[in-house]
Amino acid sequence: MKYQYYIADVFTDQVFNGAQIAVFPNAQGLVPEKMALIAKELNLSETVFVSRQADTEKPLRMRVFSPFGEINFAGHPLIAAAYVLAIAGELTISEPLTTVQFEQNVGVIEANISFKDGLPSLVQFSRSVSSIIDRFAPSDEELCRFLGLNAADLDHKKYSPRLVSCGYPYLVVPVWNYEAVRKARFNYAAWSQSAAPQTAAQEILLFAPKSSSPAADFNVRLLGPNIGMHDDPPVGSAMPAFCCYLCSFEHTRKGTQVFAVERGDPGNRRSLIHLEMDNKGLENLTIRVGGQAVLFAEGTVLMLD
Repeated sequence: MKYQYYIADVFTDQVFNGAQIAVFPNAQGLVPEKMALIAKELNLSETVFVSRQADTEKPLRMRVFSPFGEINFAGHPLIAAAYVLAIAGELTISEPLTTVQFEQNVGVIEANISFKDGLPSLVQFSRSVSSIIDRFAPSDEELCRFLGLNAADLDHKKYSPRLVSCGYPYLVVPVWNYEAVRKARFNYAAWSQSAAPQTAAQEILLFAPKSSSPAADFNVRLLGPNIGMHDDPPVGSAMPAFCCYLCSFEHTRKGTQVFAVERGDPGNRRSLIHLEMDNKGLENLTIRVGGQAVLFAEGTVLMLD
């Protein structure tokens, strides 16, 4: 059997930027064990397998694997899958907006694809999330030690460090400027000796309300004990927690907020994520995540057995 796949750079409109995601638009016949092996072989952050179900009225079945195993939900693969299906001619296009439904392990998620001149220009999906927010955080001294920062880099005027979980806990740490986000270096020894492991968070979402790009309102970065010192991994899965974090502050205006988040920099696979959140002060928060993608490569996998 031959299976066609595409590699898209996601949350960017330029190749060699964003996150590389592989998409198999016709994965019928592939069992999960084979999907896991293919994802491990391709060794990208995520590989997406899309299958049409026997009942054509049902949503497309979508499974996502990292090299380490299956992922129940991820935002980057949604953007990549919708974009690739549109580019590969696997969707019935209704310009200027086409809707496609994907059934992930967490349930059915709908993606809206905007078109310009017959080509997909923006993919957006919506989620309703609830969060747990804990104002406990390690001391400034501890934060500085395991992030390699100075006390003057930390922002306590507009924001403050908080633990936020929408199913996966993040220690969210604000700094004053973009340069502090980029210069931070995680120190595992200092982390293990601090109060941070007691928070249950294994990833730190470091952010600044400034960016190197005029198109972005925030620059963000993930660090932690399971992230390499020189890695700058995708941040899409942390965006629900980031939105809930912003809404936990009194000064965040009620109503619909629209903003953009930058990950990386022009020399390090820069990503740009468009976010909308309906801040109504309720338990559940509706967020809409949007981004662009660009096709980088396509190929064929041969399954001989």
